[in-house]
Amino acid sequence: GVSRTAVWKAISALREEGYVVHSSPRKGYCLHISPDVISAAEIQQSLQTQCFGRDIDYVKKLPSTNQKAKQKGAMGCPEGTVVIAEQQTEGRGRLGRTWVSPPKTGIWMSILLRPRISPAKAPFITIMAALATARAIEEVTGICPGIKWPNDIVVKKRKVCGILTEMHAEMEQIHYIVVGIGINVNQQADDFPPEISNTAGSISMVTGKTLHRREIAVKVLENFEKLYMEKDTLSSQKLIEEYKVYSLTLGQQVKVMWQDEVLEGKAIAITDTGELLVQKQDGQAVTVFSGEVSVRGVDGYV
Repeated sequence: GVSRTAVWKAISALREEGYVVHSSPRKGYCLHISPDVISAAEIQQSLQTQCFGRDIDYVKKLPSTNQKAKQKGAMGCPEGTVVIAEQQTEGRGRLGRTWVSPPKTGIWMSILLRPRISPAKAPFITIMAALATARAIEEVTGICPGIKWPNDIVVKKRKVCGILTEMHAEMEQIHYIVVGIGINVNQQADDFPPEISNTAGSISMVTGKTLHRREIAVKVLENFEKLYMEKDTLSSQKLIEEYKVYSLTLGQQVKVMWQDEVLEGKAIAITDTGELLVQKQDGQAVTVFSGEVSVRGVDGYV
């Protein structure tokens, strides 16, 4: 019931996306090579989740996946909705920083959540996202990454992932949370601007291999959903214990930079609400809130 012209148009559209399709008279078409595309169809065909990624809005180019996900949150879109793009033109990190998001090199996605938790517990969502991303990278590559509190994934002292969590809430109620995850997958050293070339890196730079982005994206969503769905029964202590395994911050001397102030001390713990506890040289312990500060190692990035 489908005309040859309609089939030819569909095949032509696939070829424009980078799919290599062989054709043979009287036999038809055969998919020969599937490119590294992170479209909804590519992700969902191997995704094993109940909620996360069941609804994916794939855009080739947009200013910010977080921005679009927040719009979807305000529109009432369901929990687990994912916005993913091949390129961001106005990608953002914490504290107003720019996140470089070149086309077809990384994973730029945002996940819409509607957790029934108090706003005070929202930092745990970032911890879950960081753990899910670290697990995913380890499962796909065999390389164990580290987490620099609160939202950076680091491999061999190079930042390969940043997480930006944004919340729309009242004093006692969260309306929605958007978790933006940016993962540098296949960039090379000259793809990064000079100002971040000493700290930024990609998974490919570490492994020496070109990786399939969709495989990592799928693993992130699956691991994140598992942690998120267990949040009502998963104790904060159990979550923090796993976080400690990946943590590059705990036990280290750190600098805490807030506006014009700099505090140095030892990162000694993560609190029950997901904040960092830093012990100053005089023995005083200070609780550091992730939304206000930048934390760096005394001797460098980590």
